[in-house]
Amino acid sequence: MPSNKTTKTDSAVRKYETATRSLRLVTYVSVIIGVMAIILSIASIFIATNAANNVHYVGNATLNTTPGAPLPGKTLAGIDQPLNASQLAVINNAPDQYFETAGMMYLNGSLANPIYPAPANKVHAFYVGNKTSIVYLGSITCIFCGENRWAMALALSRFGNFSSLYQGYSSLGDGDIPTLYWTQVNYNSSGDAIGNYYSSPYINFVSIEDLHPIAGGFNLNTPSQIGANIAGTGNQTYVDAFARILNLSSNKTTAFQGTPYTIWGNYQFNGADAIVFGNTTPVGTPQLSLETHAQVFSQLFTPNDQFSWSEYAAADIYVAATCESLSNATRASVSACSLPAIKMIMASKFA
Repeated sequence: MPSNKTTKTDSAVRKYETATRSLRLVTYVSVIIGVMAIILSIASIFIATNAANNVHYVGNATLNTTPGAPLPGKTLAGIDQPLNASQLAVINNAPDQYFETAGMMYLNGSLANPIYPAPANKVHAFYVGNKTSIVYLGSITCIFCGENRWAMALALSRFGNFSSLYQGYSSLGDGDIPTLYWTQVNYNSSGDAIGNYYSSPYINFVSIEDLHPIAGGFNLNTPSQIGANIAGTGNQTYVDAFARILNLSSNKTTAFQGTPYTIWGNYQFNGADAIVFGNTTPVGTPQLSLETHAQVFSQLFTPNDQFSWSEYAAADIYVAATCESLSNATRASVSACSLPAIKMIMASKFA
């Protein structure tokens, strides 16, 4: 039989163990409640930040909640919305001096981004209403089209203006970079969009944008499907413009090999005329994908980095090709055609 002392000791031990278990239970519950509170706090921050930025996230996006920080990729913020007046003015009203400075930087080799990496091909201009035309075939899913539209818009602004442009993106699987759309598009279906809101007394802008859901990667309809889609619009100008592209495809140097495909007056470009995806090394790293539209407009409004100057220089190439394609009388009416840098580019690249 156990002694009375032993019984008392066992009882005390049991009481101690019971108290210890209770204390551990309380501690565990407290920890769990604390963790849940942290999770709820983080969730509330995510929801508040998401609502404040009005961002639609797709895929495995990671939210940067640092105030004022650029949102990482996988965002469709503001897609298909028209530019506001100040954003549109950045494109339409850019000073000629920006193009002059960028042109000289291109000519003296002080730009790190590749500008005019592949020479343009001499072709016969496409005329509509006795005006030479800029013909464009691109894709909203294409990262190079996305980057190239910034330079295109700046170049076109030297000859006319846009009454509307729209916020866009390349596909989420192909860079997800902020870009411009010429018109509002159905970015969730396959097809082709034609037209834009550009006007000029000197040139026409004939734009064809191939469409596929941008939640995926780069995709492109076949030329026959593109042709059928354009024919379905009943717009003869666009039917004829696409026929010109197909005609040029009979020659391997001017053949349609992918997007962007452009004709600037008497010059055809296979691909983008510059590779400008930011200010980083190595050149071509698409850091543009980490920027918002507002940041791009800020850079173009006050150019002071490799990205912004390179975009203006890329625009200069298109301006020079277009100026070279105009009659002397028409050219004299366009102030950008008289810029020393543009004249030098014309003489060295397009004469």
